[in-house]
Amino acid sequence: MSRSSQTSLAQALRDAAASLAQADLPAARLEAELLLCEATALPRTALFAHPEQPLTATEQTAFHALLARRLEGEPMAYILGRRDFHALTLHSAAGALIPRPETELLVDWALAALPAAAPLQGTDLGTGSGAIALALAAARPNWTLYAVERDIAALDVAAANTRRLDAANLHLLRGDWLAGFAPHSLDLVVANPPYVRAGDPHLRRGDVRFEPCQALAAGVDGLAAIRAIAPQAAAALRPGGLLLLEHGWQQGAEVRAMLRAGGWCAIVTRRDLAGLERATGAHRPSC
Repeated sequence: MSRSSQTSLAQALRDAAASLAQADLPAARLEAELLLCEATALPRTALFAHPEQPLTATEQTAFHALLARRLEGEPMAYILGRRDFHALTLHSAAGALIPRPETELLVDWALAALPAAAPLQGTDLGTGSGAIALALAAARPNWTLYAVERDIAALDVAAANTRRLDAANLHLLRGDWLAGFAPHSLDLVVANPPYVRAGDPHLRRGDVRFEPCQALAAGVDGLAAIRAIAPQAAAALRPGGLLLLEHGWQQGAEVRAMLRAGGWCAIVTRRDLAGLERATGAHRPSC
């Protein structure tokens, strides 16, 4: 197909960035570049090396369709079908929560806290796309990981990622938190559970409007999932085993109090890169 003489890469990029900025969407220029690369199958370097290159009619149509989706507020991860997480590129689709950079804190914490050479067993609860479990499996091929997910659509996304990354030490399970795990069978329980209050106005804003609500909201105070996970983890972990939980930035004190009441020890809350309390860890008593 002949290339259009009307729209160059540079002009398409300028127009798209202006539209995204007018819609108050973040990183308008970068998002315009990524959408244009997706529509044209060109690397980002080509946008700057050959700005005069015209788009074909097919490329223009594809680009306008992608841009329209973003202007409607659909997350970039769903439009592009991928998201980077802890050195992995993951398939991303509407059935699963989009992995966030702050969740990498859980992965780094687990890798630093547990012996790398030991053949440990751990589980990622509410795995969604499989991000946490896959990052751990890639970094520790001698560990055995179980990724648990209740929702079948999210489990399909995790399965696609597991196949593509060939994570032989990761096993997907459909289930409800730790139901079915034998007592004292795990060394690690990690979870990024839903922790937003039901009815929170943020659920109707931005990217989260397109994400599965069941992966975001957990009861009137947002802590229903953590209340369910903590006692189950106490039973499933071996003595000294590690529990890591992501939570809302205002929930750290409540989570620490909950764990203290449950008899956990060495309870610590860590902050994300924005300086906000984001994750709390604790060990099952050794006695």
